[in-house]
Amino acid sequence: MFKVTPNPPDTDPASPSENLNSKKLHEAAERALDFHFNIKATERKLGRMFIVNPEIDVETLLAHACESLASANVMTMDLADHMDGPSRNSLLGIAQVIMLGELAVNRALDQLDPPE
Repeated sequence: MFKVTPNPPDTDPASPSENLNSKKLHEAAERALDFHFNIKATERKLGRMFIVNPEIDVETLLAHACESLASANVMTMDLADHMDGPSRNSLLGIAQVIMLGELAVNRALDQLDPPE
């Protein structure tokens, strides 16, 4: 097989230029991996693209979450009906997780406004 690029020249690993490059790389890696910064020191800015109205009450938020989860469950089950094998099994597992989330939201709604 023809090799497009030539072999790199043989260099002595103890040469000063090699050590200097290695030292610079090491310093750059240390700077990149420096995790000693305060994340709370950076001012947090709210995004304006997607925002949930802060004045909406908890019951309305939970009701919307329940409806969204129910819709996601139906879509996942519909898609699973068109699949076979491992993909179908994965989608059925996802549908089950969605259903568990829906049950948890329904329980929270029941605690806010108990059925009579």
